[in-house]
Amino acid sequence: MKTYSRMDRVSGEIHKIISGLLQKDIGDPRLEMVTITGVKTSPDLRNAKIYFVITGGKSKSEDARQGFQSAMGFIKKSISRQIDLRYIPNLSFFYDESFDYGDHIDRMLKQLVISNGSDHQPLE
Repeated sequence: MKTYSRMDRVSGEIHKIISGLLQKDIGDPRLEMVTITGVKTSPDLRNAKIYFVITGGKSKSEDARQGFQSAMGFIKKSISRQIDLRYIPNLSFFYDESFDYGDHIDRMLKQLVISNGSDHQPLE
């Protein structure tokens, strides 16, 4: 059984809190279609990187980042109420490009199947 470090537990809690805030409490239209994909905290728990995706892709990510910046005080206050930490981490928001990359790979694979035709048998 894997033991989780405090850093992993705090990251999970921050993820849960911010996701809940996006669903219920933050009414900024720039953040309506945002999903938090991950949170990574530094070992000293003073910094947290929050990764997100948004419907509309990278073109809307800057608007979402500005929405997060305008809601930063509310988000940090909510975290401080729900997690007992000596310091509330500095939050940085980053667009998660892994979904775009996965979509790109998927499209390339589909195009290979189309270009090779349907006369090829799948490998077993």
